[in-house]
Amino acid sequence: MCNNQTIIMPTLFLLVSLLFTSFSPTKCLDEWRILQENIGISAMHMQLLHNNKVIMFDRTDFGQSNLSLPGGRCRHDPSDTVLQTDCTAHSVLYDIGSNSVRPLMVNTDTWCSSGAVLPDGTLVQTGGYNDGDRVLRTFTPCNDDKDCDWIELPRYLLERRWYATNQILPDGRIIIVGGRRVFNYEFVPKIDSDDHSGTSTSTTFWLNFLVETRDYEENNLYPFVHLLPDGNLFIFANTRAILLDYTQNNVVREFPPITDGVPRNYPSSGSSIILPIDENKPVKAEIMICGGSQQGAFTQAIVNRSFIHASHNCARLKVDEENPSWLMEDMPQARVMGDMLILPSGDILIINGAELGTAGWENAANPVTTPVIYKPFEDMYKRFYIMSPSPRPRLYHSSVVLLPDGRVLVGGSNPHIYYNFTNVDYPTDLSLEAYSPPYLSTQYAPSKPNIIYSDQILGYEQPFSVTFDVQQYHADDVVYVHIIAPSFTTHSLAMNQRMVILRLLRISEVSSGMYNVGILGPSTANIAPPGYYLLFVVHAGIPSSGTWVKVQ
Repeated sequence: MCNNQTIIMPTLFLLVSLLFTSFSPTKCLDEWRILQENIGISAMHMQLLHNNKVIMFDRTDFGQSNLSLPGGRCRHDPSDTVLQTDCTAHSVLYDIGSNSVRPLMVNTDTWCSSGAVLPDGTLVQTGGYNDGDRVLRTFTPCNDDKDCDWIELPRYLLERRWYATNQILPDGRIIIVGGRRVFNYEFVPKIDSDDHSGTSTSTTFWLNFLVETRDYEENNLYPFVHLLPDGNLFIFANTRAILLDYTQNNVVREFPPITDGVPRNYPSSGSSIILPIDENKPVKAEIMICGGSQQGAFTQAIVNRSFIHASHNCARLKVDEENPSWLMEDMPQARVMGDMLILPSGDILIINGAELGTAGWENAANPVTTPVIYKPFEDMYKRFYIMSPSPRPRLYHSSVVLLPDGRVLVGGSNPHIYYNFTNVDYPTDLSLEAYSPPYLSTQYAPSKPNIIYSDQILGYEQPFSVTFDVQQYHADDVVYVHIIAPSFTTHSLAMNQRMVILRLLRISEVSSGMYNVGILGPSTANIAPPGYYLLFVVHAGIPSSGTWVKVQ
């Protein structure tokens, strides 16, 4: 691994940044690789599906993409202000195994929309702009990909959902929170009467918190929403956070504002995760928020073309504490529009973004091309590691998802209103890259476990078995089994992402180099909502490739 941050104090931030800048990335064990130079669209939104395909899409209201629809198909949209008849694709299905893309047909505008995956594996994608703002779209993986495409339900949503956030719930429904100038939430799928929780899903529910957190720059868009182990929702917008009992439409707690007062939601565009939940100890929930842009950065960029330095810190909050407070840590570099993913090892990847400015068209400068790996459970001041730089900047409208083999798929970046490839500082990027963290290095191959057999259904509090082999078994190191819910990623927000460290019951040697691990399924649907997860065995800190399991 690369150099780690051993001293991080605010007064030494500049010194530490210079130290990292001078560090040679040739000593890193990570790797970047271009997968596709041109997939035809800029990947603004991404979701990994349980058939090892990744669905990606852009917006539809900017004119032609660089990928034609097959069979002479065209989209006819009289409300489109740029191109009413469009015979190009704005969504693709990426096949991980064959490294190929297939164009998909999406009719309504998906710009700055949201999504979540139902327990059966169907992607439910909601909202967007213009004719797409109340549309619900579904994509269900199928065996013959030629039969899979978008299904669109116009005006299904009760409100205009542009820059909203989706979260899968323990009962399999999806809650949609907020949107631009929308101060409520609703549920999908809808029903016509009250369900067992007492909340009707055929109406909207007012959330005054969204009104209170809207400032003159609207820094409460794409609110951060996380399902907590107690069944309530942690919602963060602008600089504030609440605990929401969505079954009773009741704010049960308000947390202290983030310590430095820096806005973190779009267009300030920090990023947020719930740290891994460990079932081997008393369950605790901790939220981490990193990066963002200073108050007024959006206005300065728009009016004066002045790009203010982004936030350089991460903030952690233990939401279960009686008197919680934000713990602030300085990152090696300032970052706005960064993405955060939980890696199979349990570490956190911070990737993409810029040092200056904010989200929006051409509102940022100084791309941050070096990822950071953050080790959340290491000692303070020894958690950040600067990794190898990418050859390509990824700014506004870029996205990332975790792949089953442990790589990270990176795409997108279009800071312009239209696709623009010439005479600009940061051209529209239609490529796909794979980032391989250090655990994929050949140096760690002897310690890497290989899953030979795993049960396919992971029942709540039910015994579960995984068999793996490994070249060099480290008897003194604990083996862990992690499950990860893949995220719907857009605009620096990885919706629905979570990791659960399953309770370890036993480990036994089956034969030379082969071991069987007994674990217990998640204790509740609050901890792991039903649906498809990637399961990883982690040995000596090195994760296996993932295998799909269904939690139910």
